[in-house]
Amino acid sequence: MPYLLNIFYVALLVAVSPWLLWSAIRKGKYREGYAVKFLGLVPRREGSRPCVWLHAVSAGEVNLLQPLVDRLRHDFPHCDCVISTTTRTGFEIATKKYPGLSVFYCPLDFSWAVRAALRRIRPDLLILAELELWPNLIREAHRHGTFVAVVNGRLSERSAQGYGRIRQFIRPLLRCIDLIAVQSEEYAQRFIELGADPSVVHVTGSMKFDGAQTNRTNDMTTRLRQLAGISDQDIVFLAGSTQSPEEELAIATFRALKDEFATLRLILVPRHPERFAEVAQLLERSGLPWQRRSKLEESRGEDARILLVDSMGELSAWWGVAHIGFVGGSLGKRGGQSMIEPAAYGVAVSFGPQTRNFRDVVRLMLGREAAVVVQDGRELTAFVESCLRDRERMRVLGTRAQKLVSEQLGATTKTTALVSWLLPDAKPQRRAA
Repeated sequence: MPYLLNIFYVALLVAVSPWLLWSAIRKGKYREGYAVKFLGLVPRREGSRPCVWLHAVSAGEVNLLQPLVDRLRHDFPHCDCVISTTTRTGFEIATKKYPGLSVFYCPLDFSWAVRAALRRIRPDLLILAELELWPNLIREAHRHGTFVAVVNGRLSERSAQGYGRIRQFIRPLLRCIDLIAVQSEEYAQRFIELGADPSVVHVTGSMKFDGAQTNRTNDMTTRLRQLAGISDQDIVFLAGSTQSPEEELAIATFRALKDEFATLRLILVPRHPERFAEVAQLLERSGLPWQRRSKLEESRGEDARILLVDSMGELSAWWGVAHIGFVGGSLGKRGGQSMIEPAAYGVAVSFGPQTRNFRDVVRLMLGREAAVVVQDGRELTAFVESCLRDRERMRVLGTRAQKLVSEQLGATTKTTALVSWLLPDAKPQRRAA
């Protein structure tokens, strides 16, 4: 089976190689980590301490895992933790977020690459965030005696249907996993129906809520507020994790309202760094005064009401200065980005209709009337205007959202308790059970 998968992966790489080459040239993607990705030459771990390898695909999963990493390092100081990621953005954020840990690109799912990585890392436990069912990685880890856990697991109806078509292949793969900690009963049932051992499937809730900051006066947010010159009178409209054409719609909203509401400010935080230049050109063409986050130290005192955040890893802190928010990736086909961070700060939250990646969170928020769905640019402008005209409505929306987040906390504690049974000190108990 590993050899068949290797052949399939090679054929797939050949098929998509023109697109990969174009992305490398035009967008700067896929230029790094070839020795790691194709040969598994991850940083070699020294010493004989127990080790937990945590894998987060991209920026969202990197942020998601932080509370769990913090708990593991605190509760099990005798264990090493290492972090792998797939995307360049995820790698950059992980490097900043975990400066004391080994951070590397995850090898591609070729049997020889994952085998080499496992030999060099020698993990006792491999933790995969959400739904990363890489067959060769999971099987090789299992064969090496490494426990495997899926945390914050989710399995949409569409994914379950797709996996169901290859159930004979998926069932033995799921039986190589020692813990599947999922966000809801619905997801748990889907994993079990695909063949997971019911005894290893546990409902813990979503860890996405646990990593959210609720204190608007935290050090990072306070520093950024001062750096940007945001006053107590300003009303900040922040469009975060945006993709085209969402920045253009946010700019149009600001243009439509700025004259009547002089205290309005706009902050744009594009999802991907390769789009910073594109959004900067968009702002130049708008004719409106604007600033770059990277130039704030040089441009203090300028009267620009629009800020382009052209830096990585700061969105969470910037949400803390916002009063009105739009969560991007939701007016196109991407499926949305996390709306939990603005909700936790008490921002009046809006997003588009395409939010399949956060279906459960959206269902909760809309059920509590703690967010608003906007279908297009016109409705986005109407939402921001309604918040500016009715400050009490803006406050109530934010309060409901913040209260909802506070009620969902605790998934990390439950997950850590389950994961602890797979750590070296608990292995004899686990096997005996």
